[in-house]
Amino acid sequence: MTVFSQMAAAGHEQVCHVADADTGLRAIVAVHSTALGPGLGGVRIREYADEQAALVDVLRLSEAMSYKAACAGLRCGGAKAVVLGPFPRDREAAMHALGRAVDGLSGRYVATEDMGMTEADIALLNEVTPHAVGRSLEAGGSGDPSPHTADGVIAGMRASLRAAGRAVDFQDLRVAVQGCGNVGLGVIERLLAAGATVIASDISQQARERAAGAGAQIVDNDRIHAESADIFAPCGIGAILNAGSIAELGCAIVAGGANNQLAEAEDGERLAARGIVYAPDFVINAGGLINVSDELDSEGYNAERVRFRVASIESTLDEVFAQASAQGETTERVAMAMARTRIGAGSR
Repeated sequence: MTVFSQMAAAGHEQVCHVADADTGLRAIVAVHSTALGPGLGGVRIREYADEQAALVDVLRLSEAMSYKAACAGLRCGGAKAVVLGPFPRDREAAMHALGRAVDGLSGRYVATEDMGMTEADIALLNEVTPHAVGRSLEAGGSGDPSPHTADGVIAGMRASLRAAGRAVDFQDLRVAVQGCGNVGLGVIERLLAAGATVIASDISQQARERAAGAGAQIVDNDRIHAESADIFAPCGIGAILNAGSIAELGCAIVAGGANNQLAEAEDGERLAARGIVYAPDFVINAGGLINVSDELDSEGYNAERVRFRVASIESTLDEVFAQASAQGETTERVAMAMARTRIGAGSR
């Protein structure tokens, strides 16, 4: 497929390839939709197998950001940037180069943190462009978005328990968390504080040690999805739910913070066929986006407003689950339809 045909498949508005000869920076920026506002999404730094793999990732991620923003009721659209690793050695110069590329889009793309990025990197982008959010609290920004993503995942788990006909109580629940980065660790800590038993996994030894230190039992990362648990929470890489892994799931609920959890559209049907309650990822993991998007408000960042909006993820998922049950449809399709309706209304 050509780049144009891949863009057309999901309705992307713009894709920009960035190359900086001085630093060696290579990046792709994808703007999916600006119908509801500027395309907001993180910069992901990752070593990809090839350029096509990076393109596929940025297209999928930017599309998900549009749906995430729409379902959360935000006045922004969806976009994403990926930097093809390894990242250049001169980080400051490379971030400035990336910032100039972002600035060249004149506000159609607003960058924020994702995998491999920090608040310090956002500060470097801000030295050359105003179109980056996620600044530190000390700099008047919204700070680390991961605690808000974790809060939203916990709120989504409550709605998922309700949809599964379970008591909305984490006491003595067994939860399997795959991925113990900032979001995953935050979810683990909140679950343990609420009385749950947590098993966890990660490909990183350091991340595993942090999770174990918090009180989680560490298990094999490649088999955690098959562990017997009430909830499986993917909080690492995407496409973890596929025909093979879904057949092996040992849980009643899938509710986690990872992006693009379904490897293909049919995986939503496979989960439903097994009677597994699935919280669509772009709804449940919107907490971080809600937090950074608040920096775009004309009145400035408001922590109380953010807490209210993150908590509302629970009621949004209640609505998704209710519609899916009434329509005999998958939760993924219901949430996608909800998002597309809102985006369509914004376009008009």
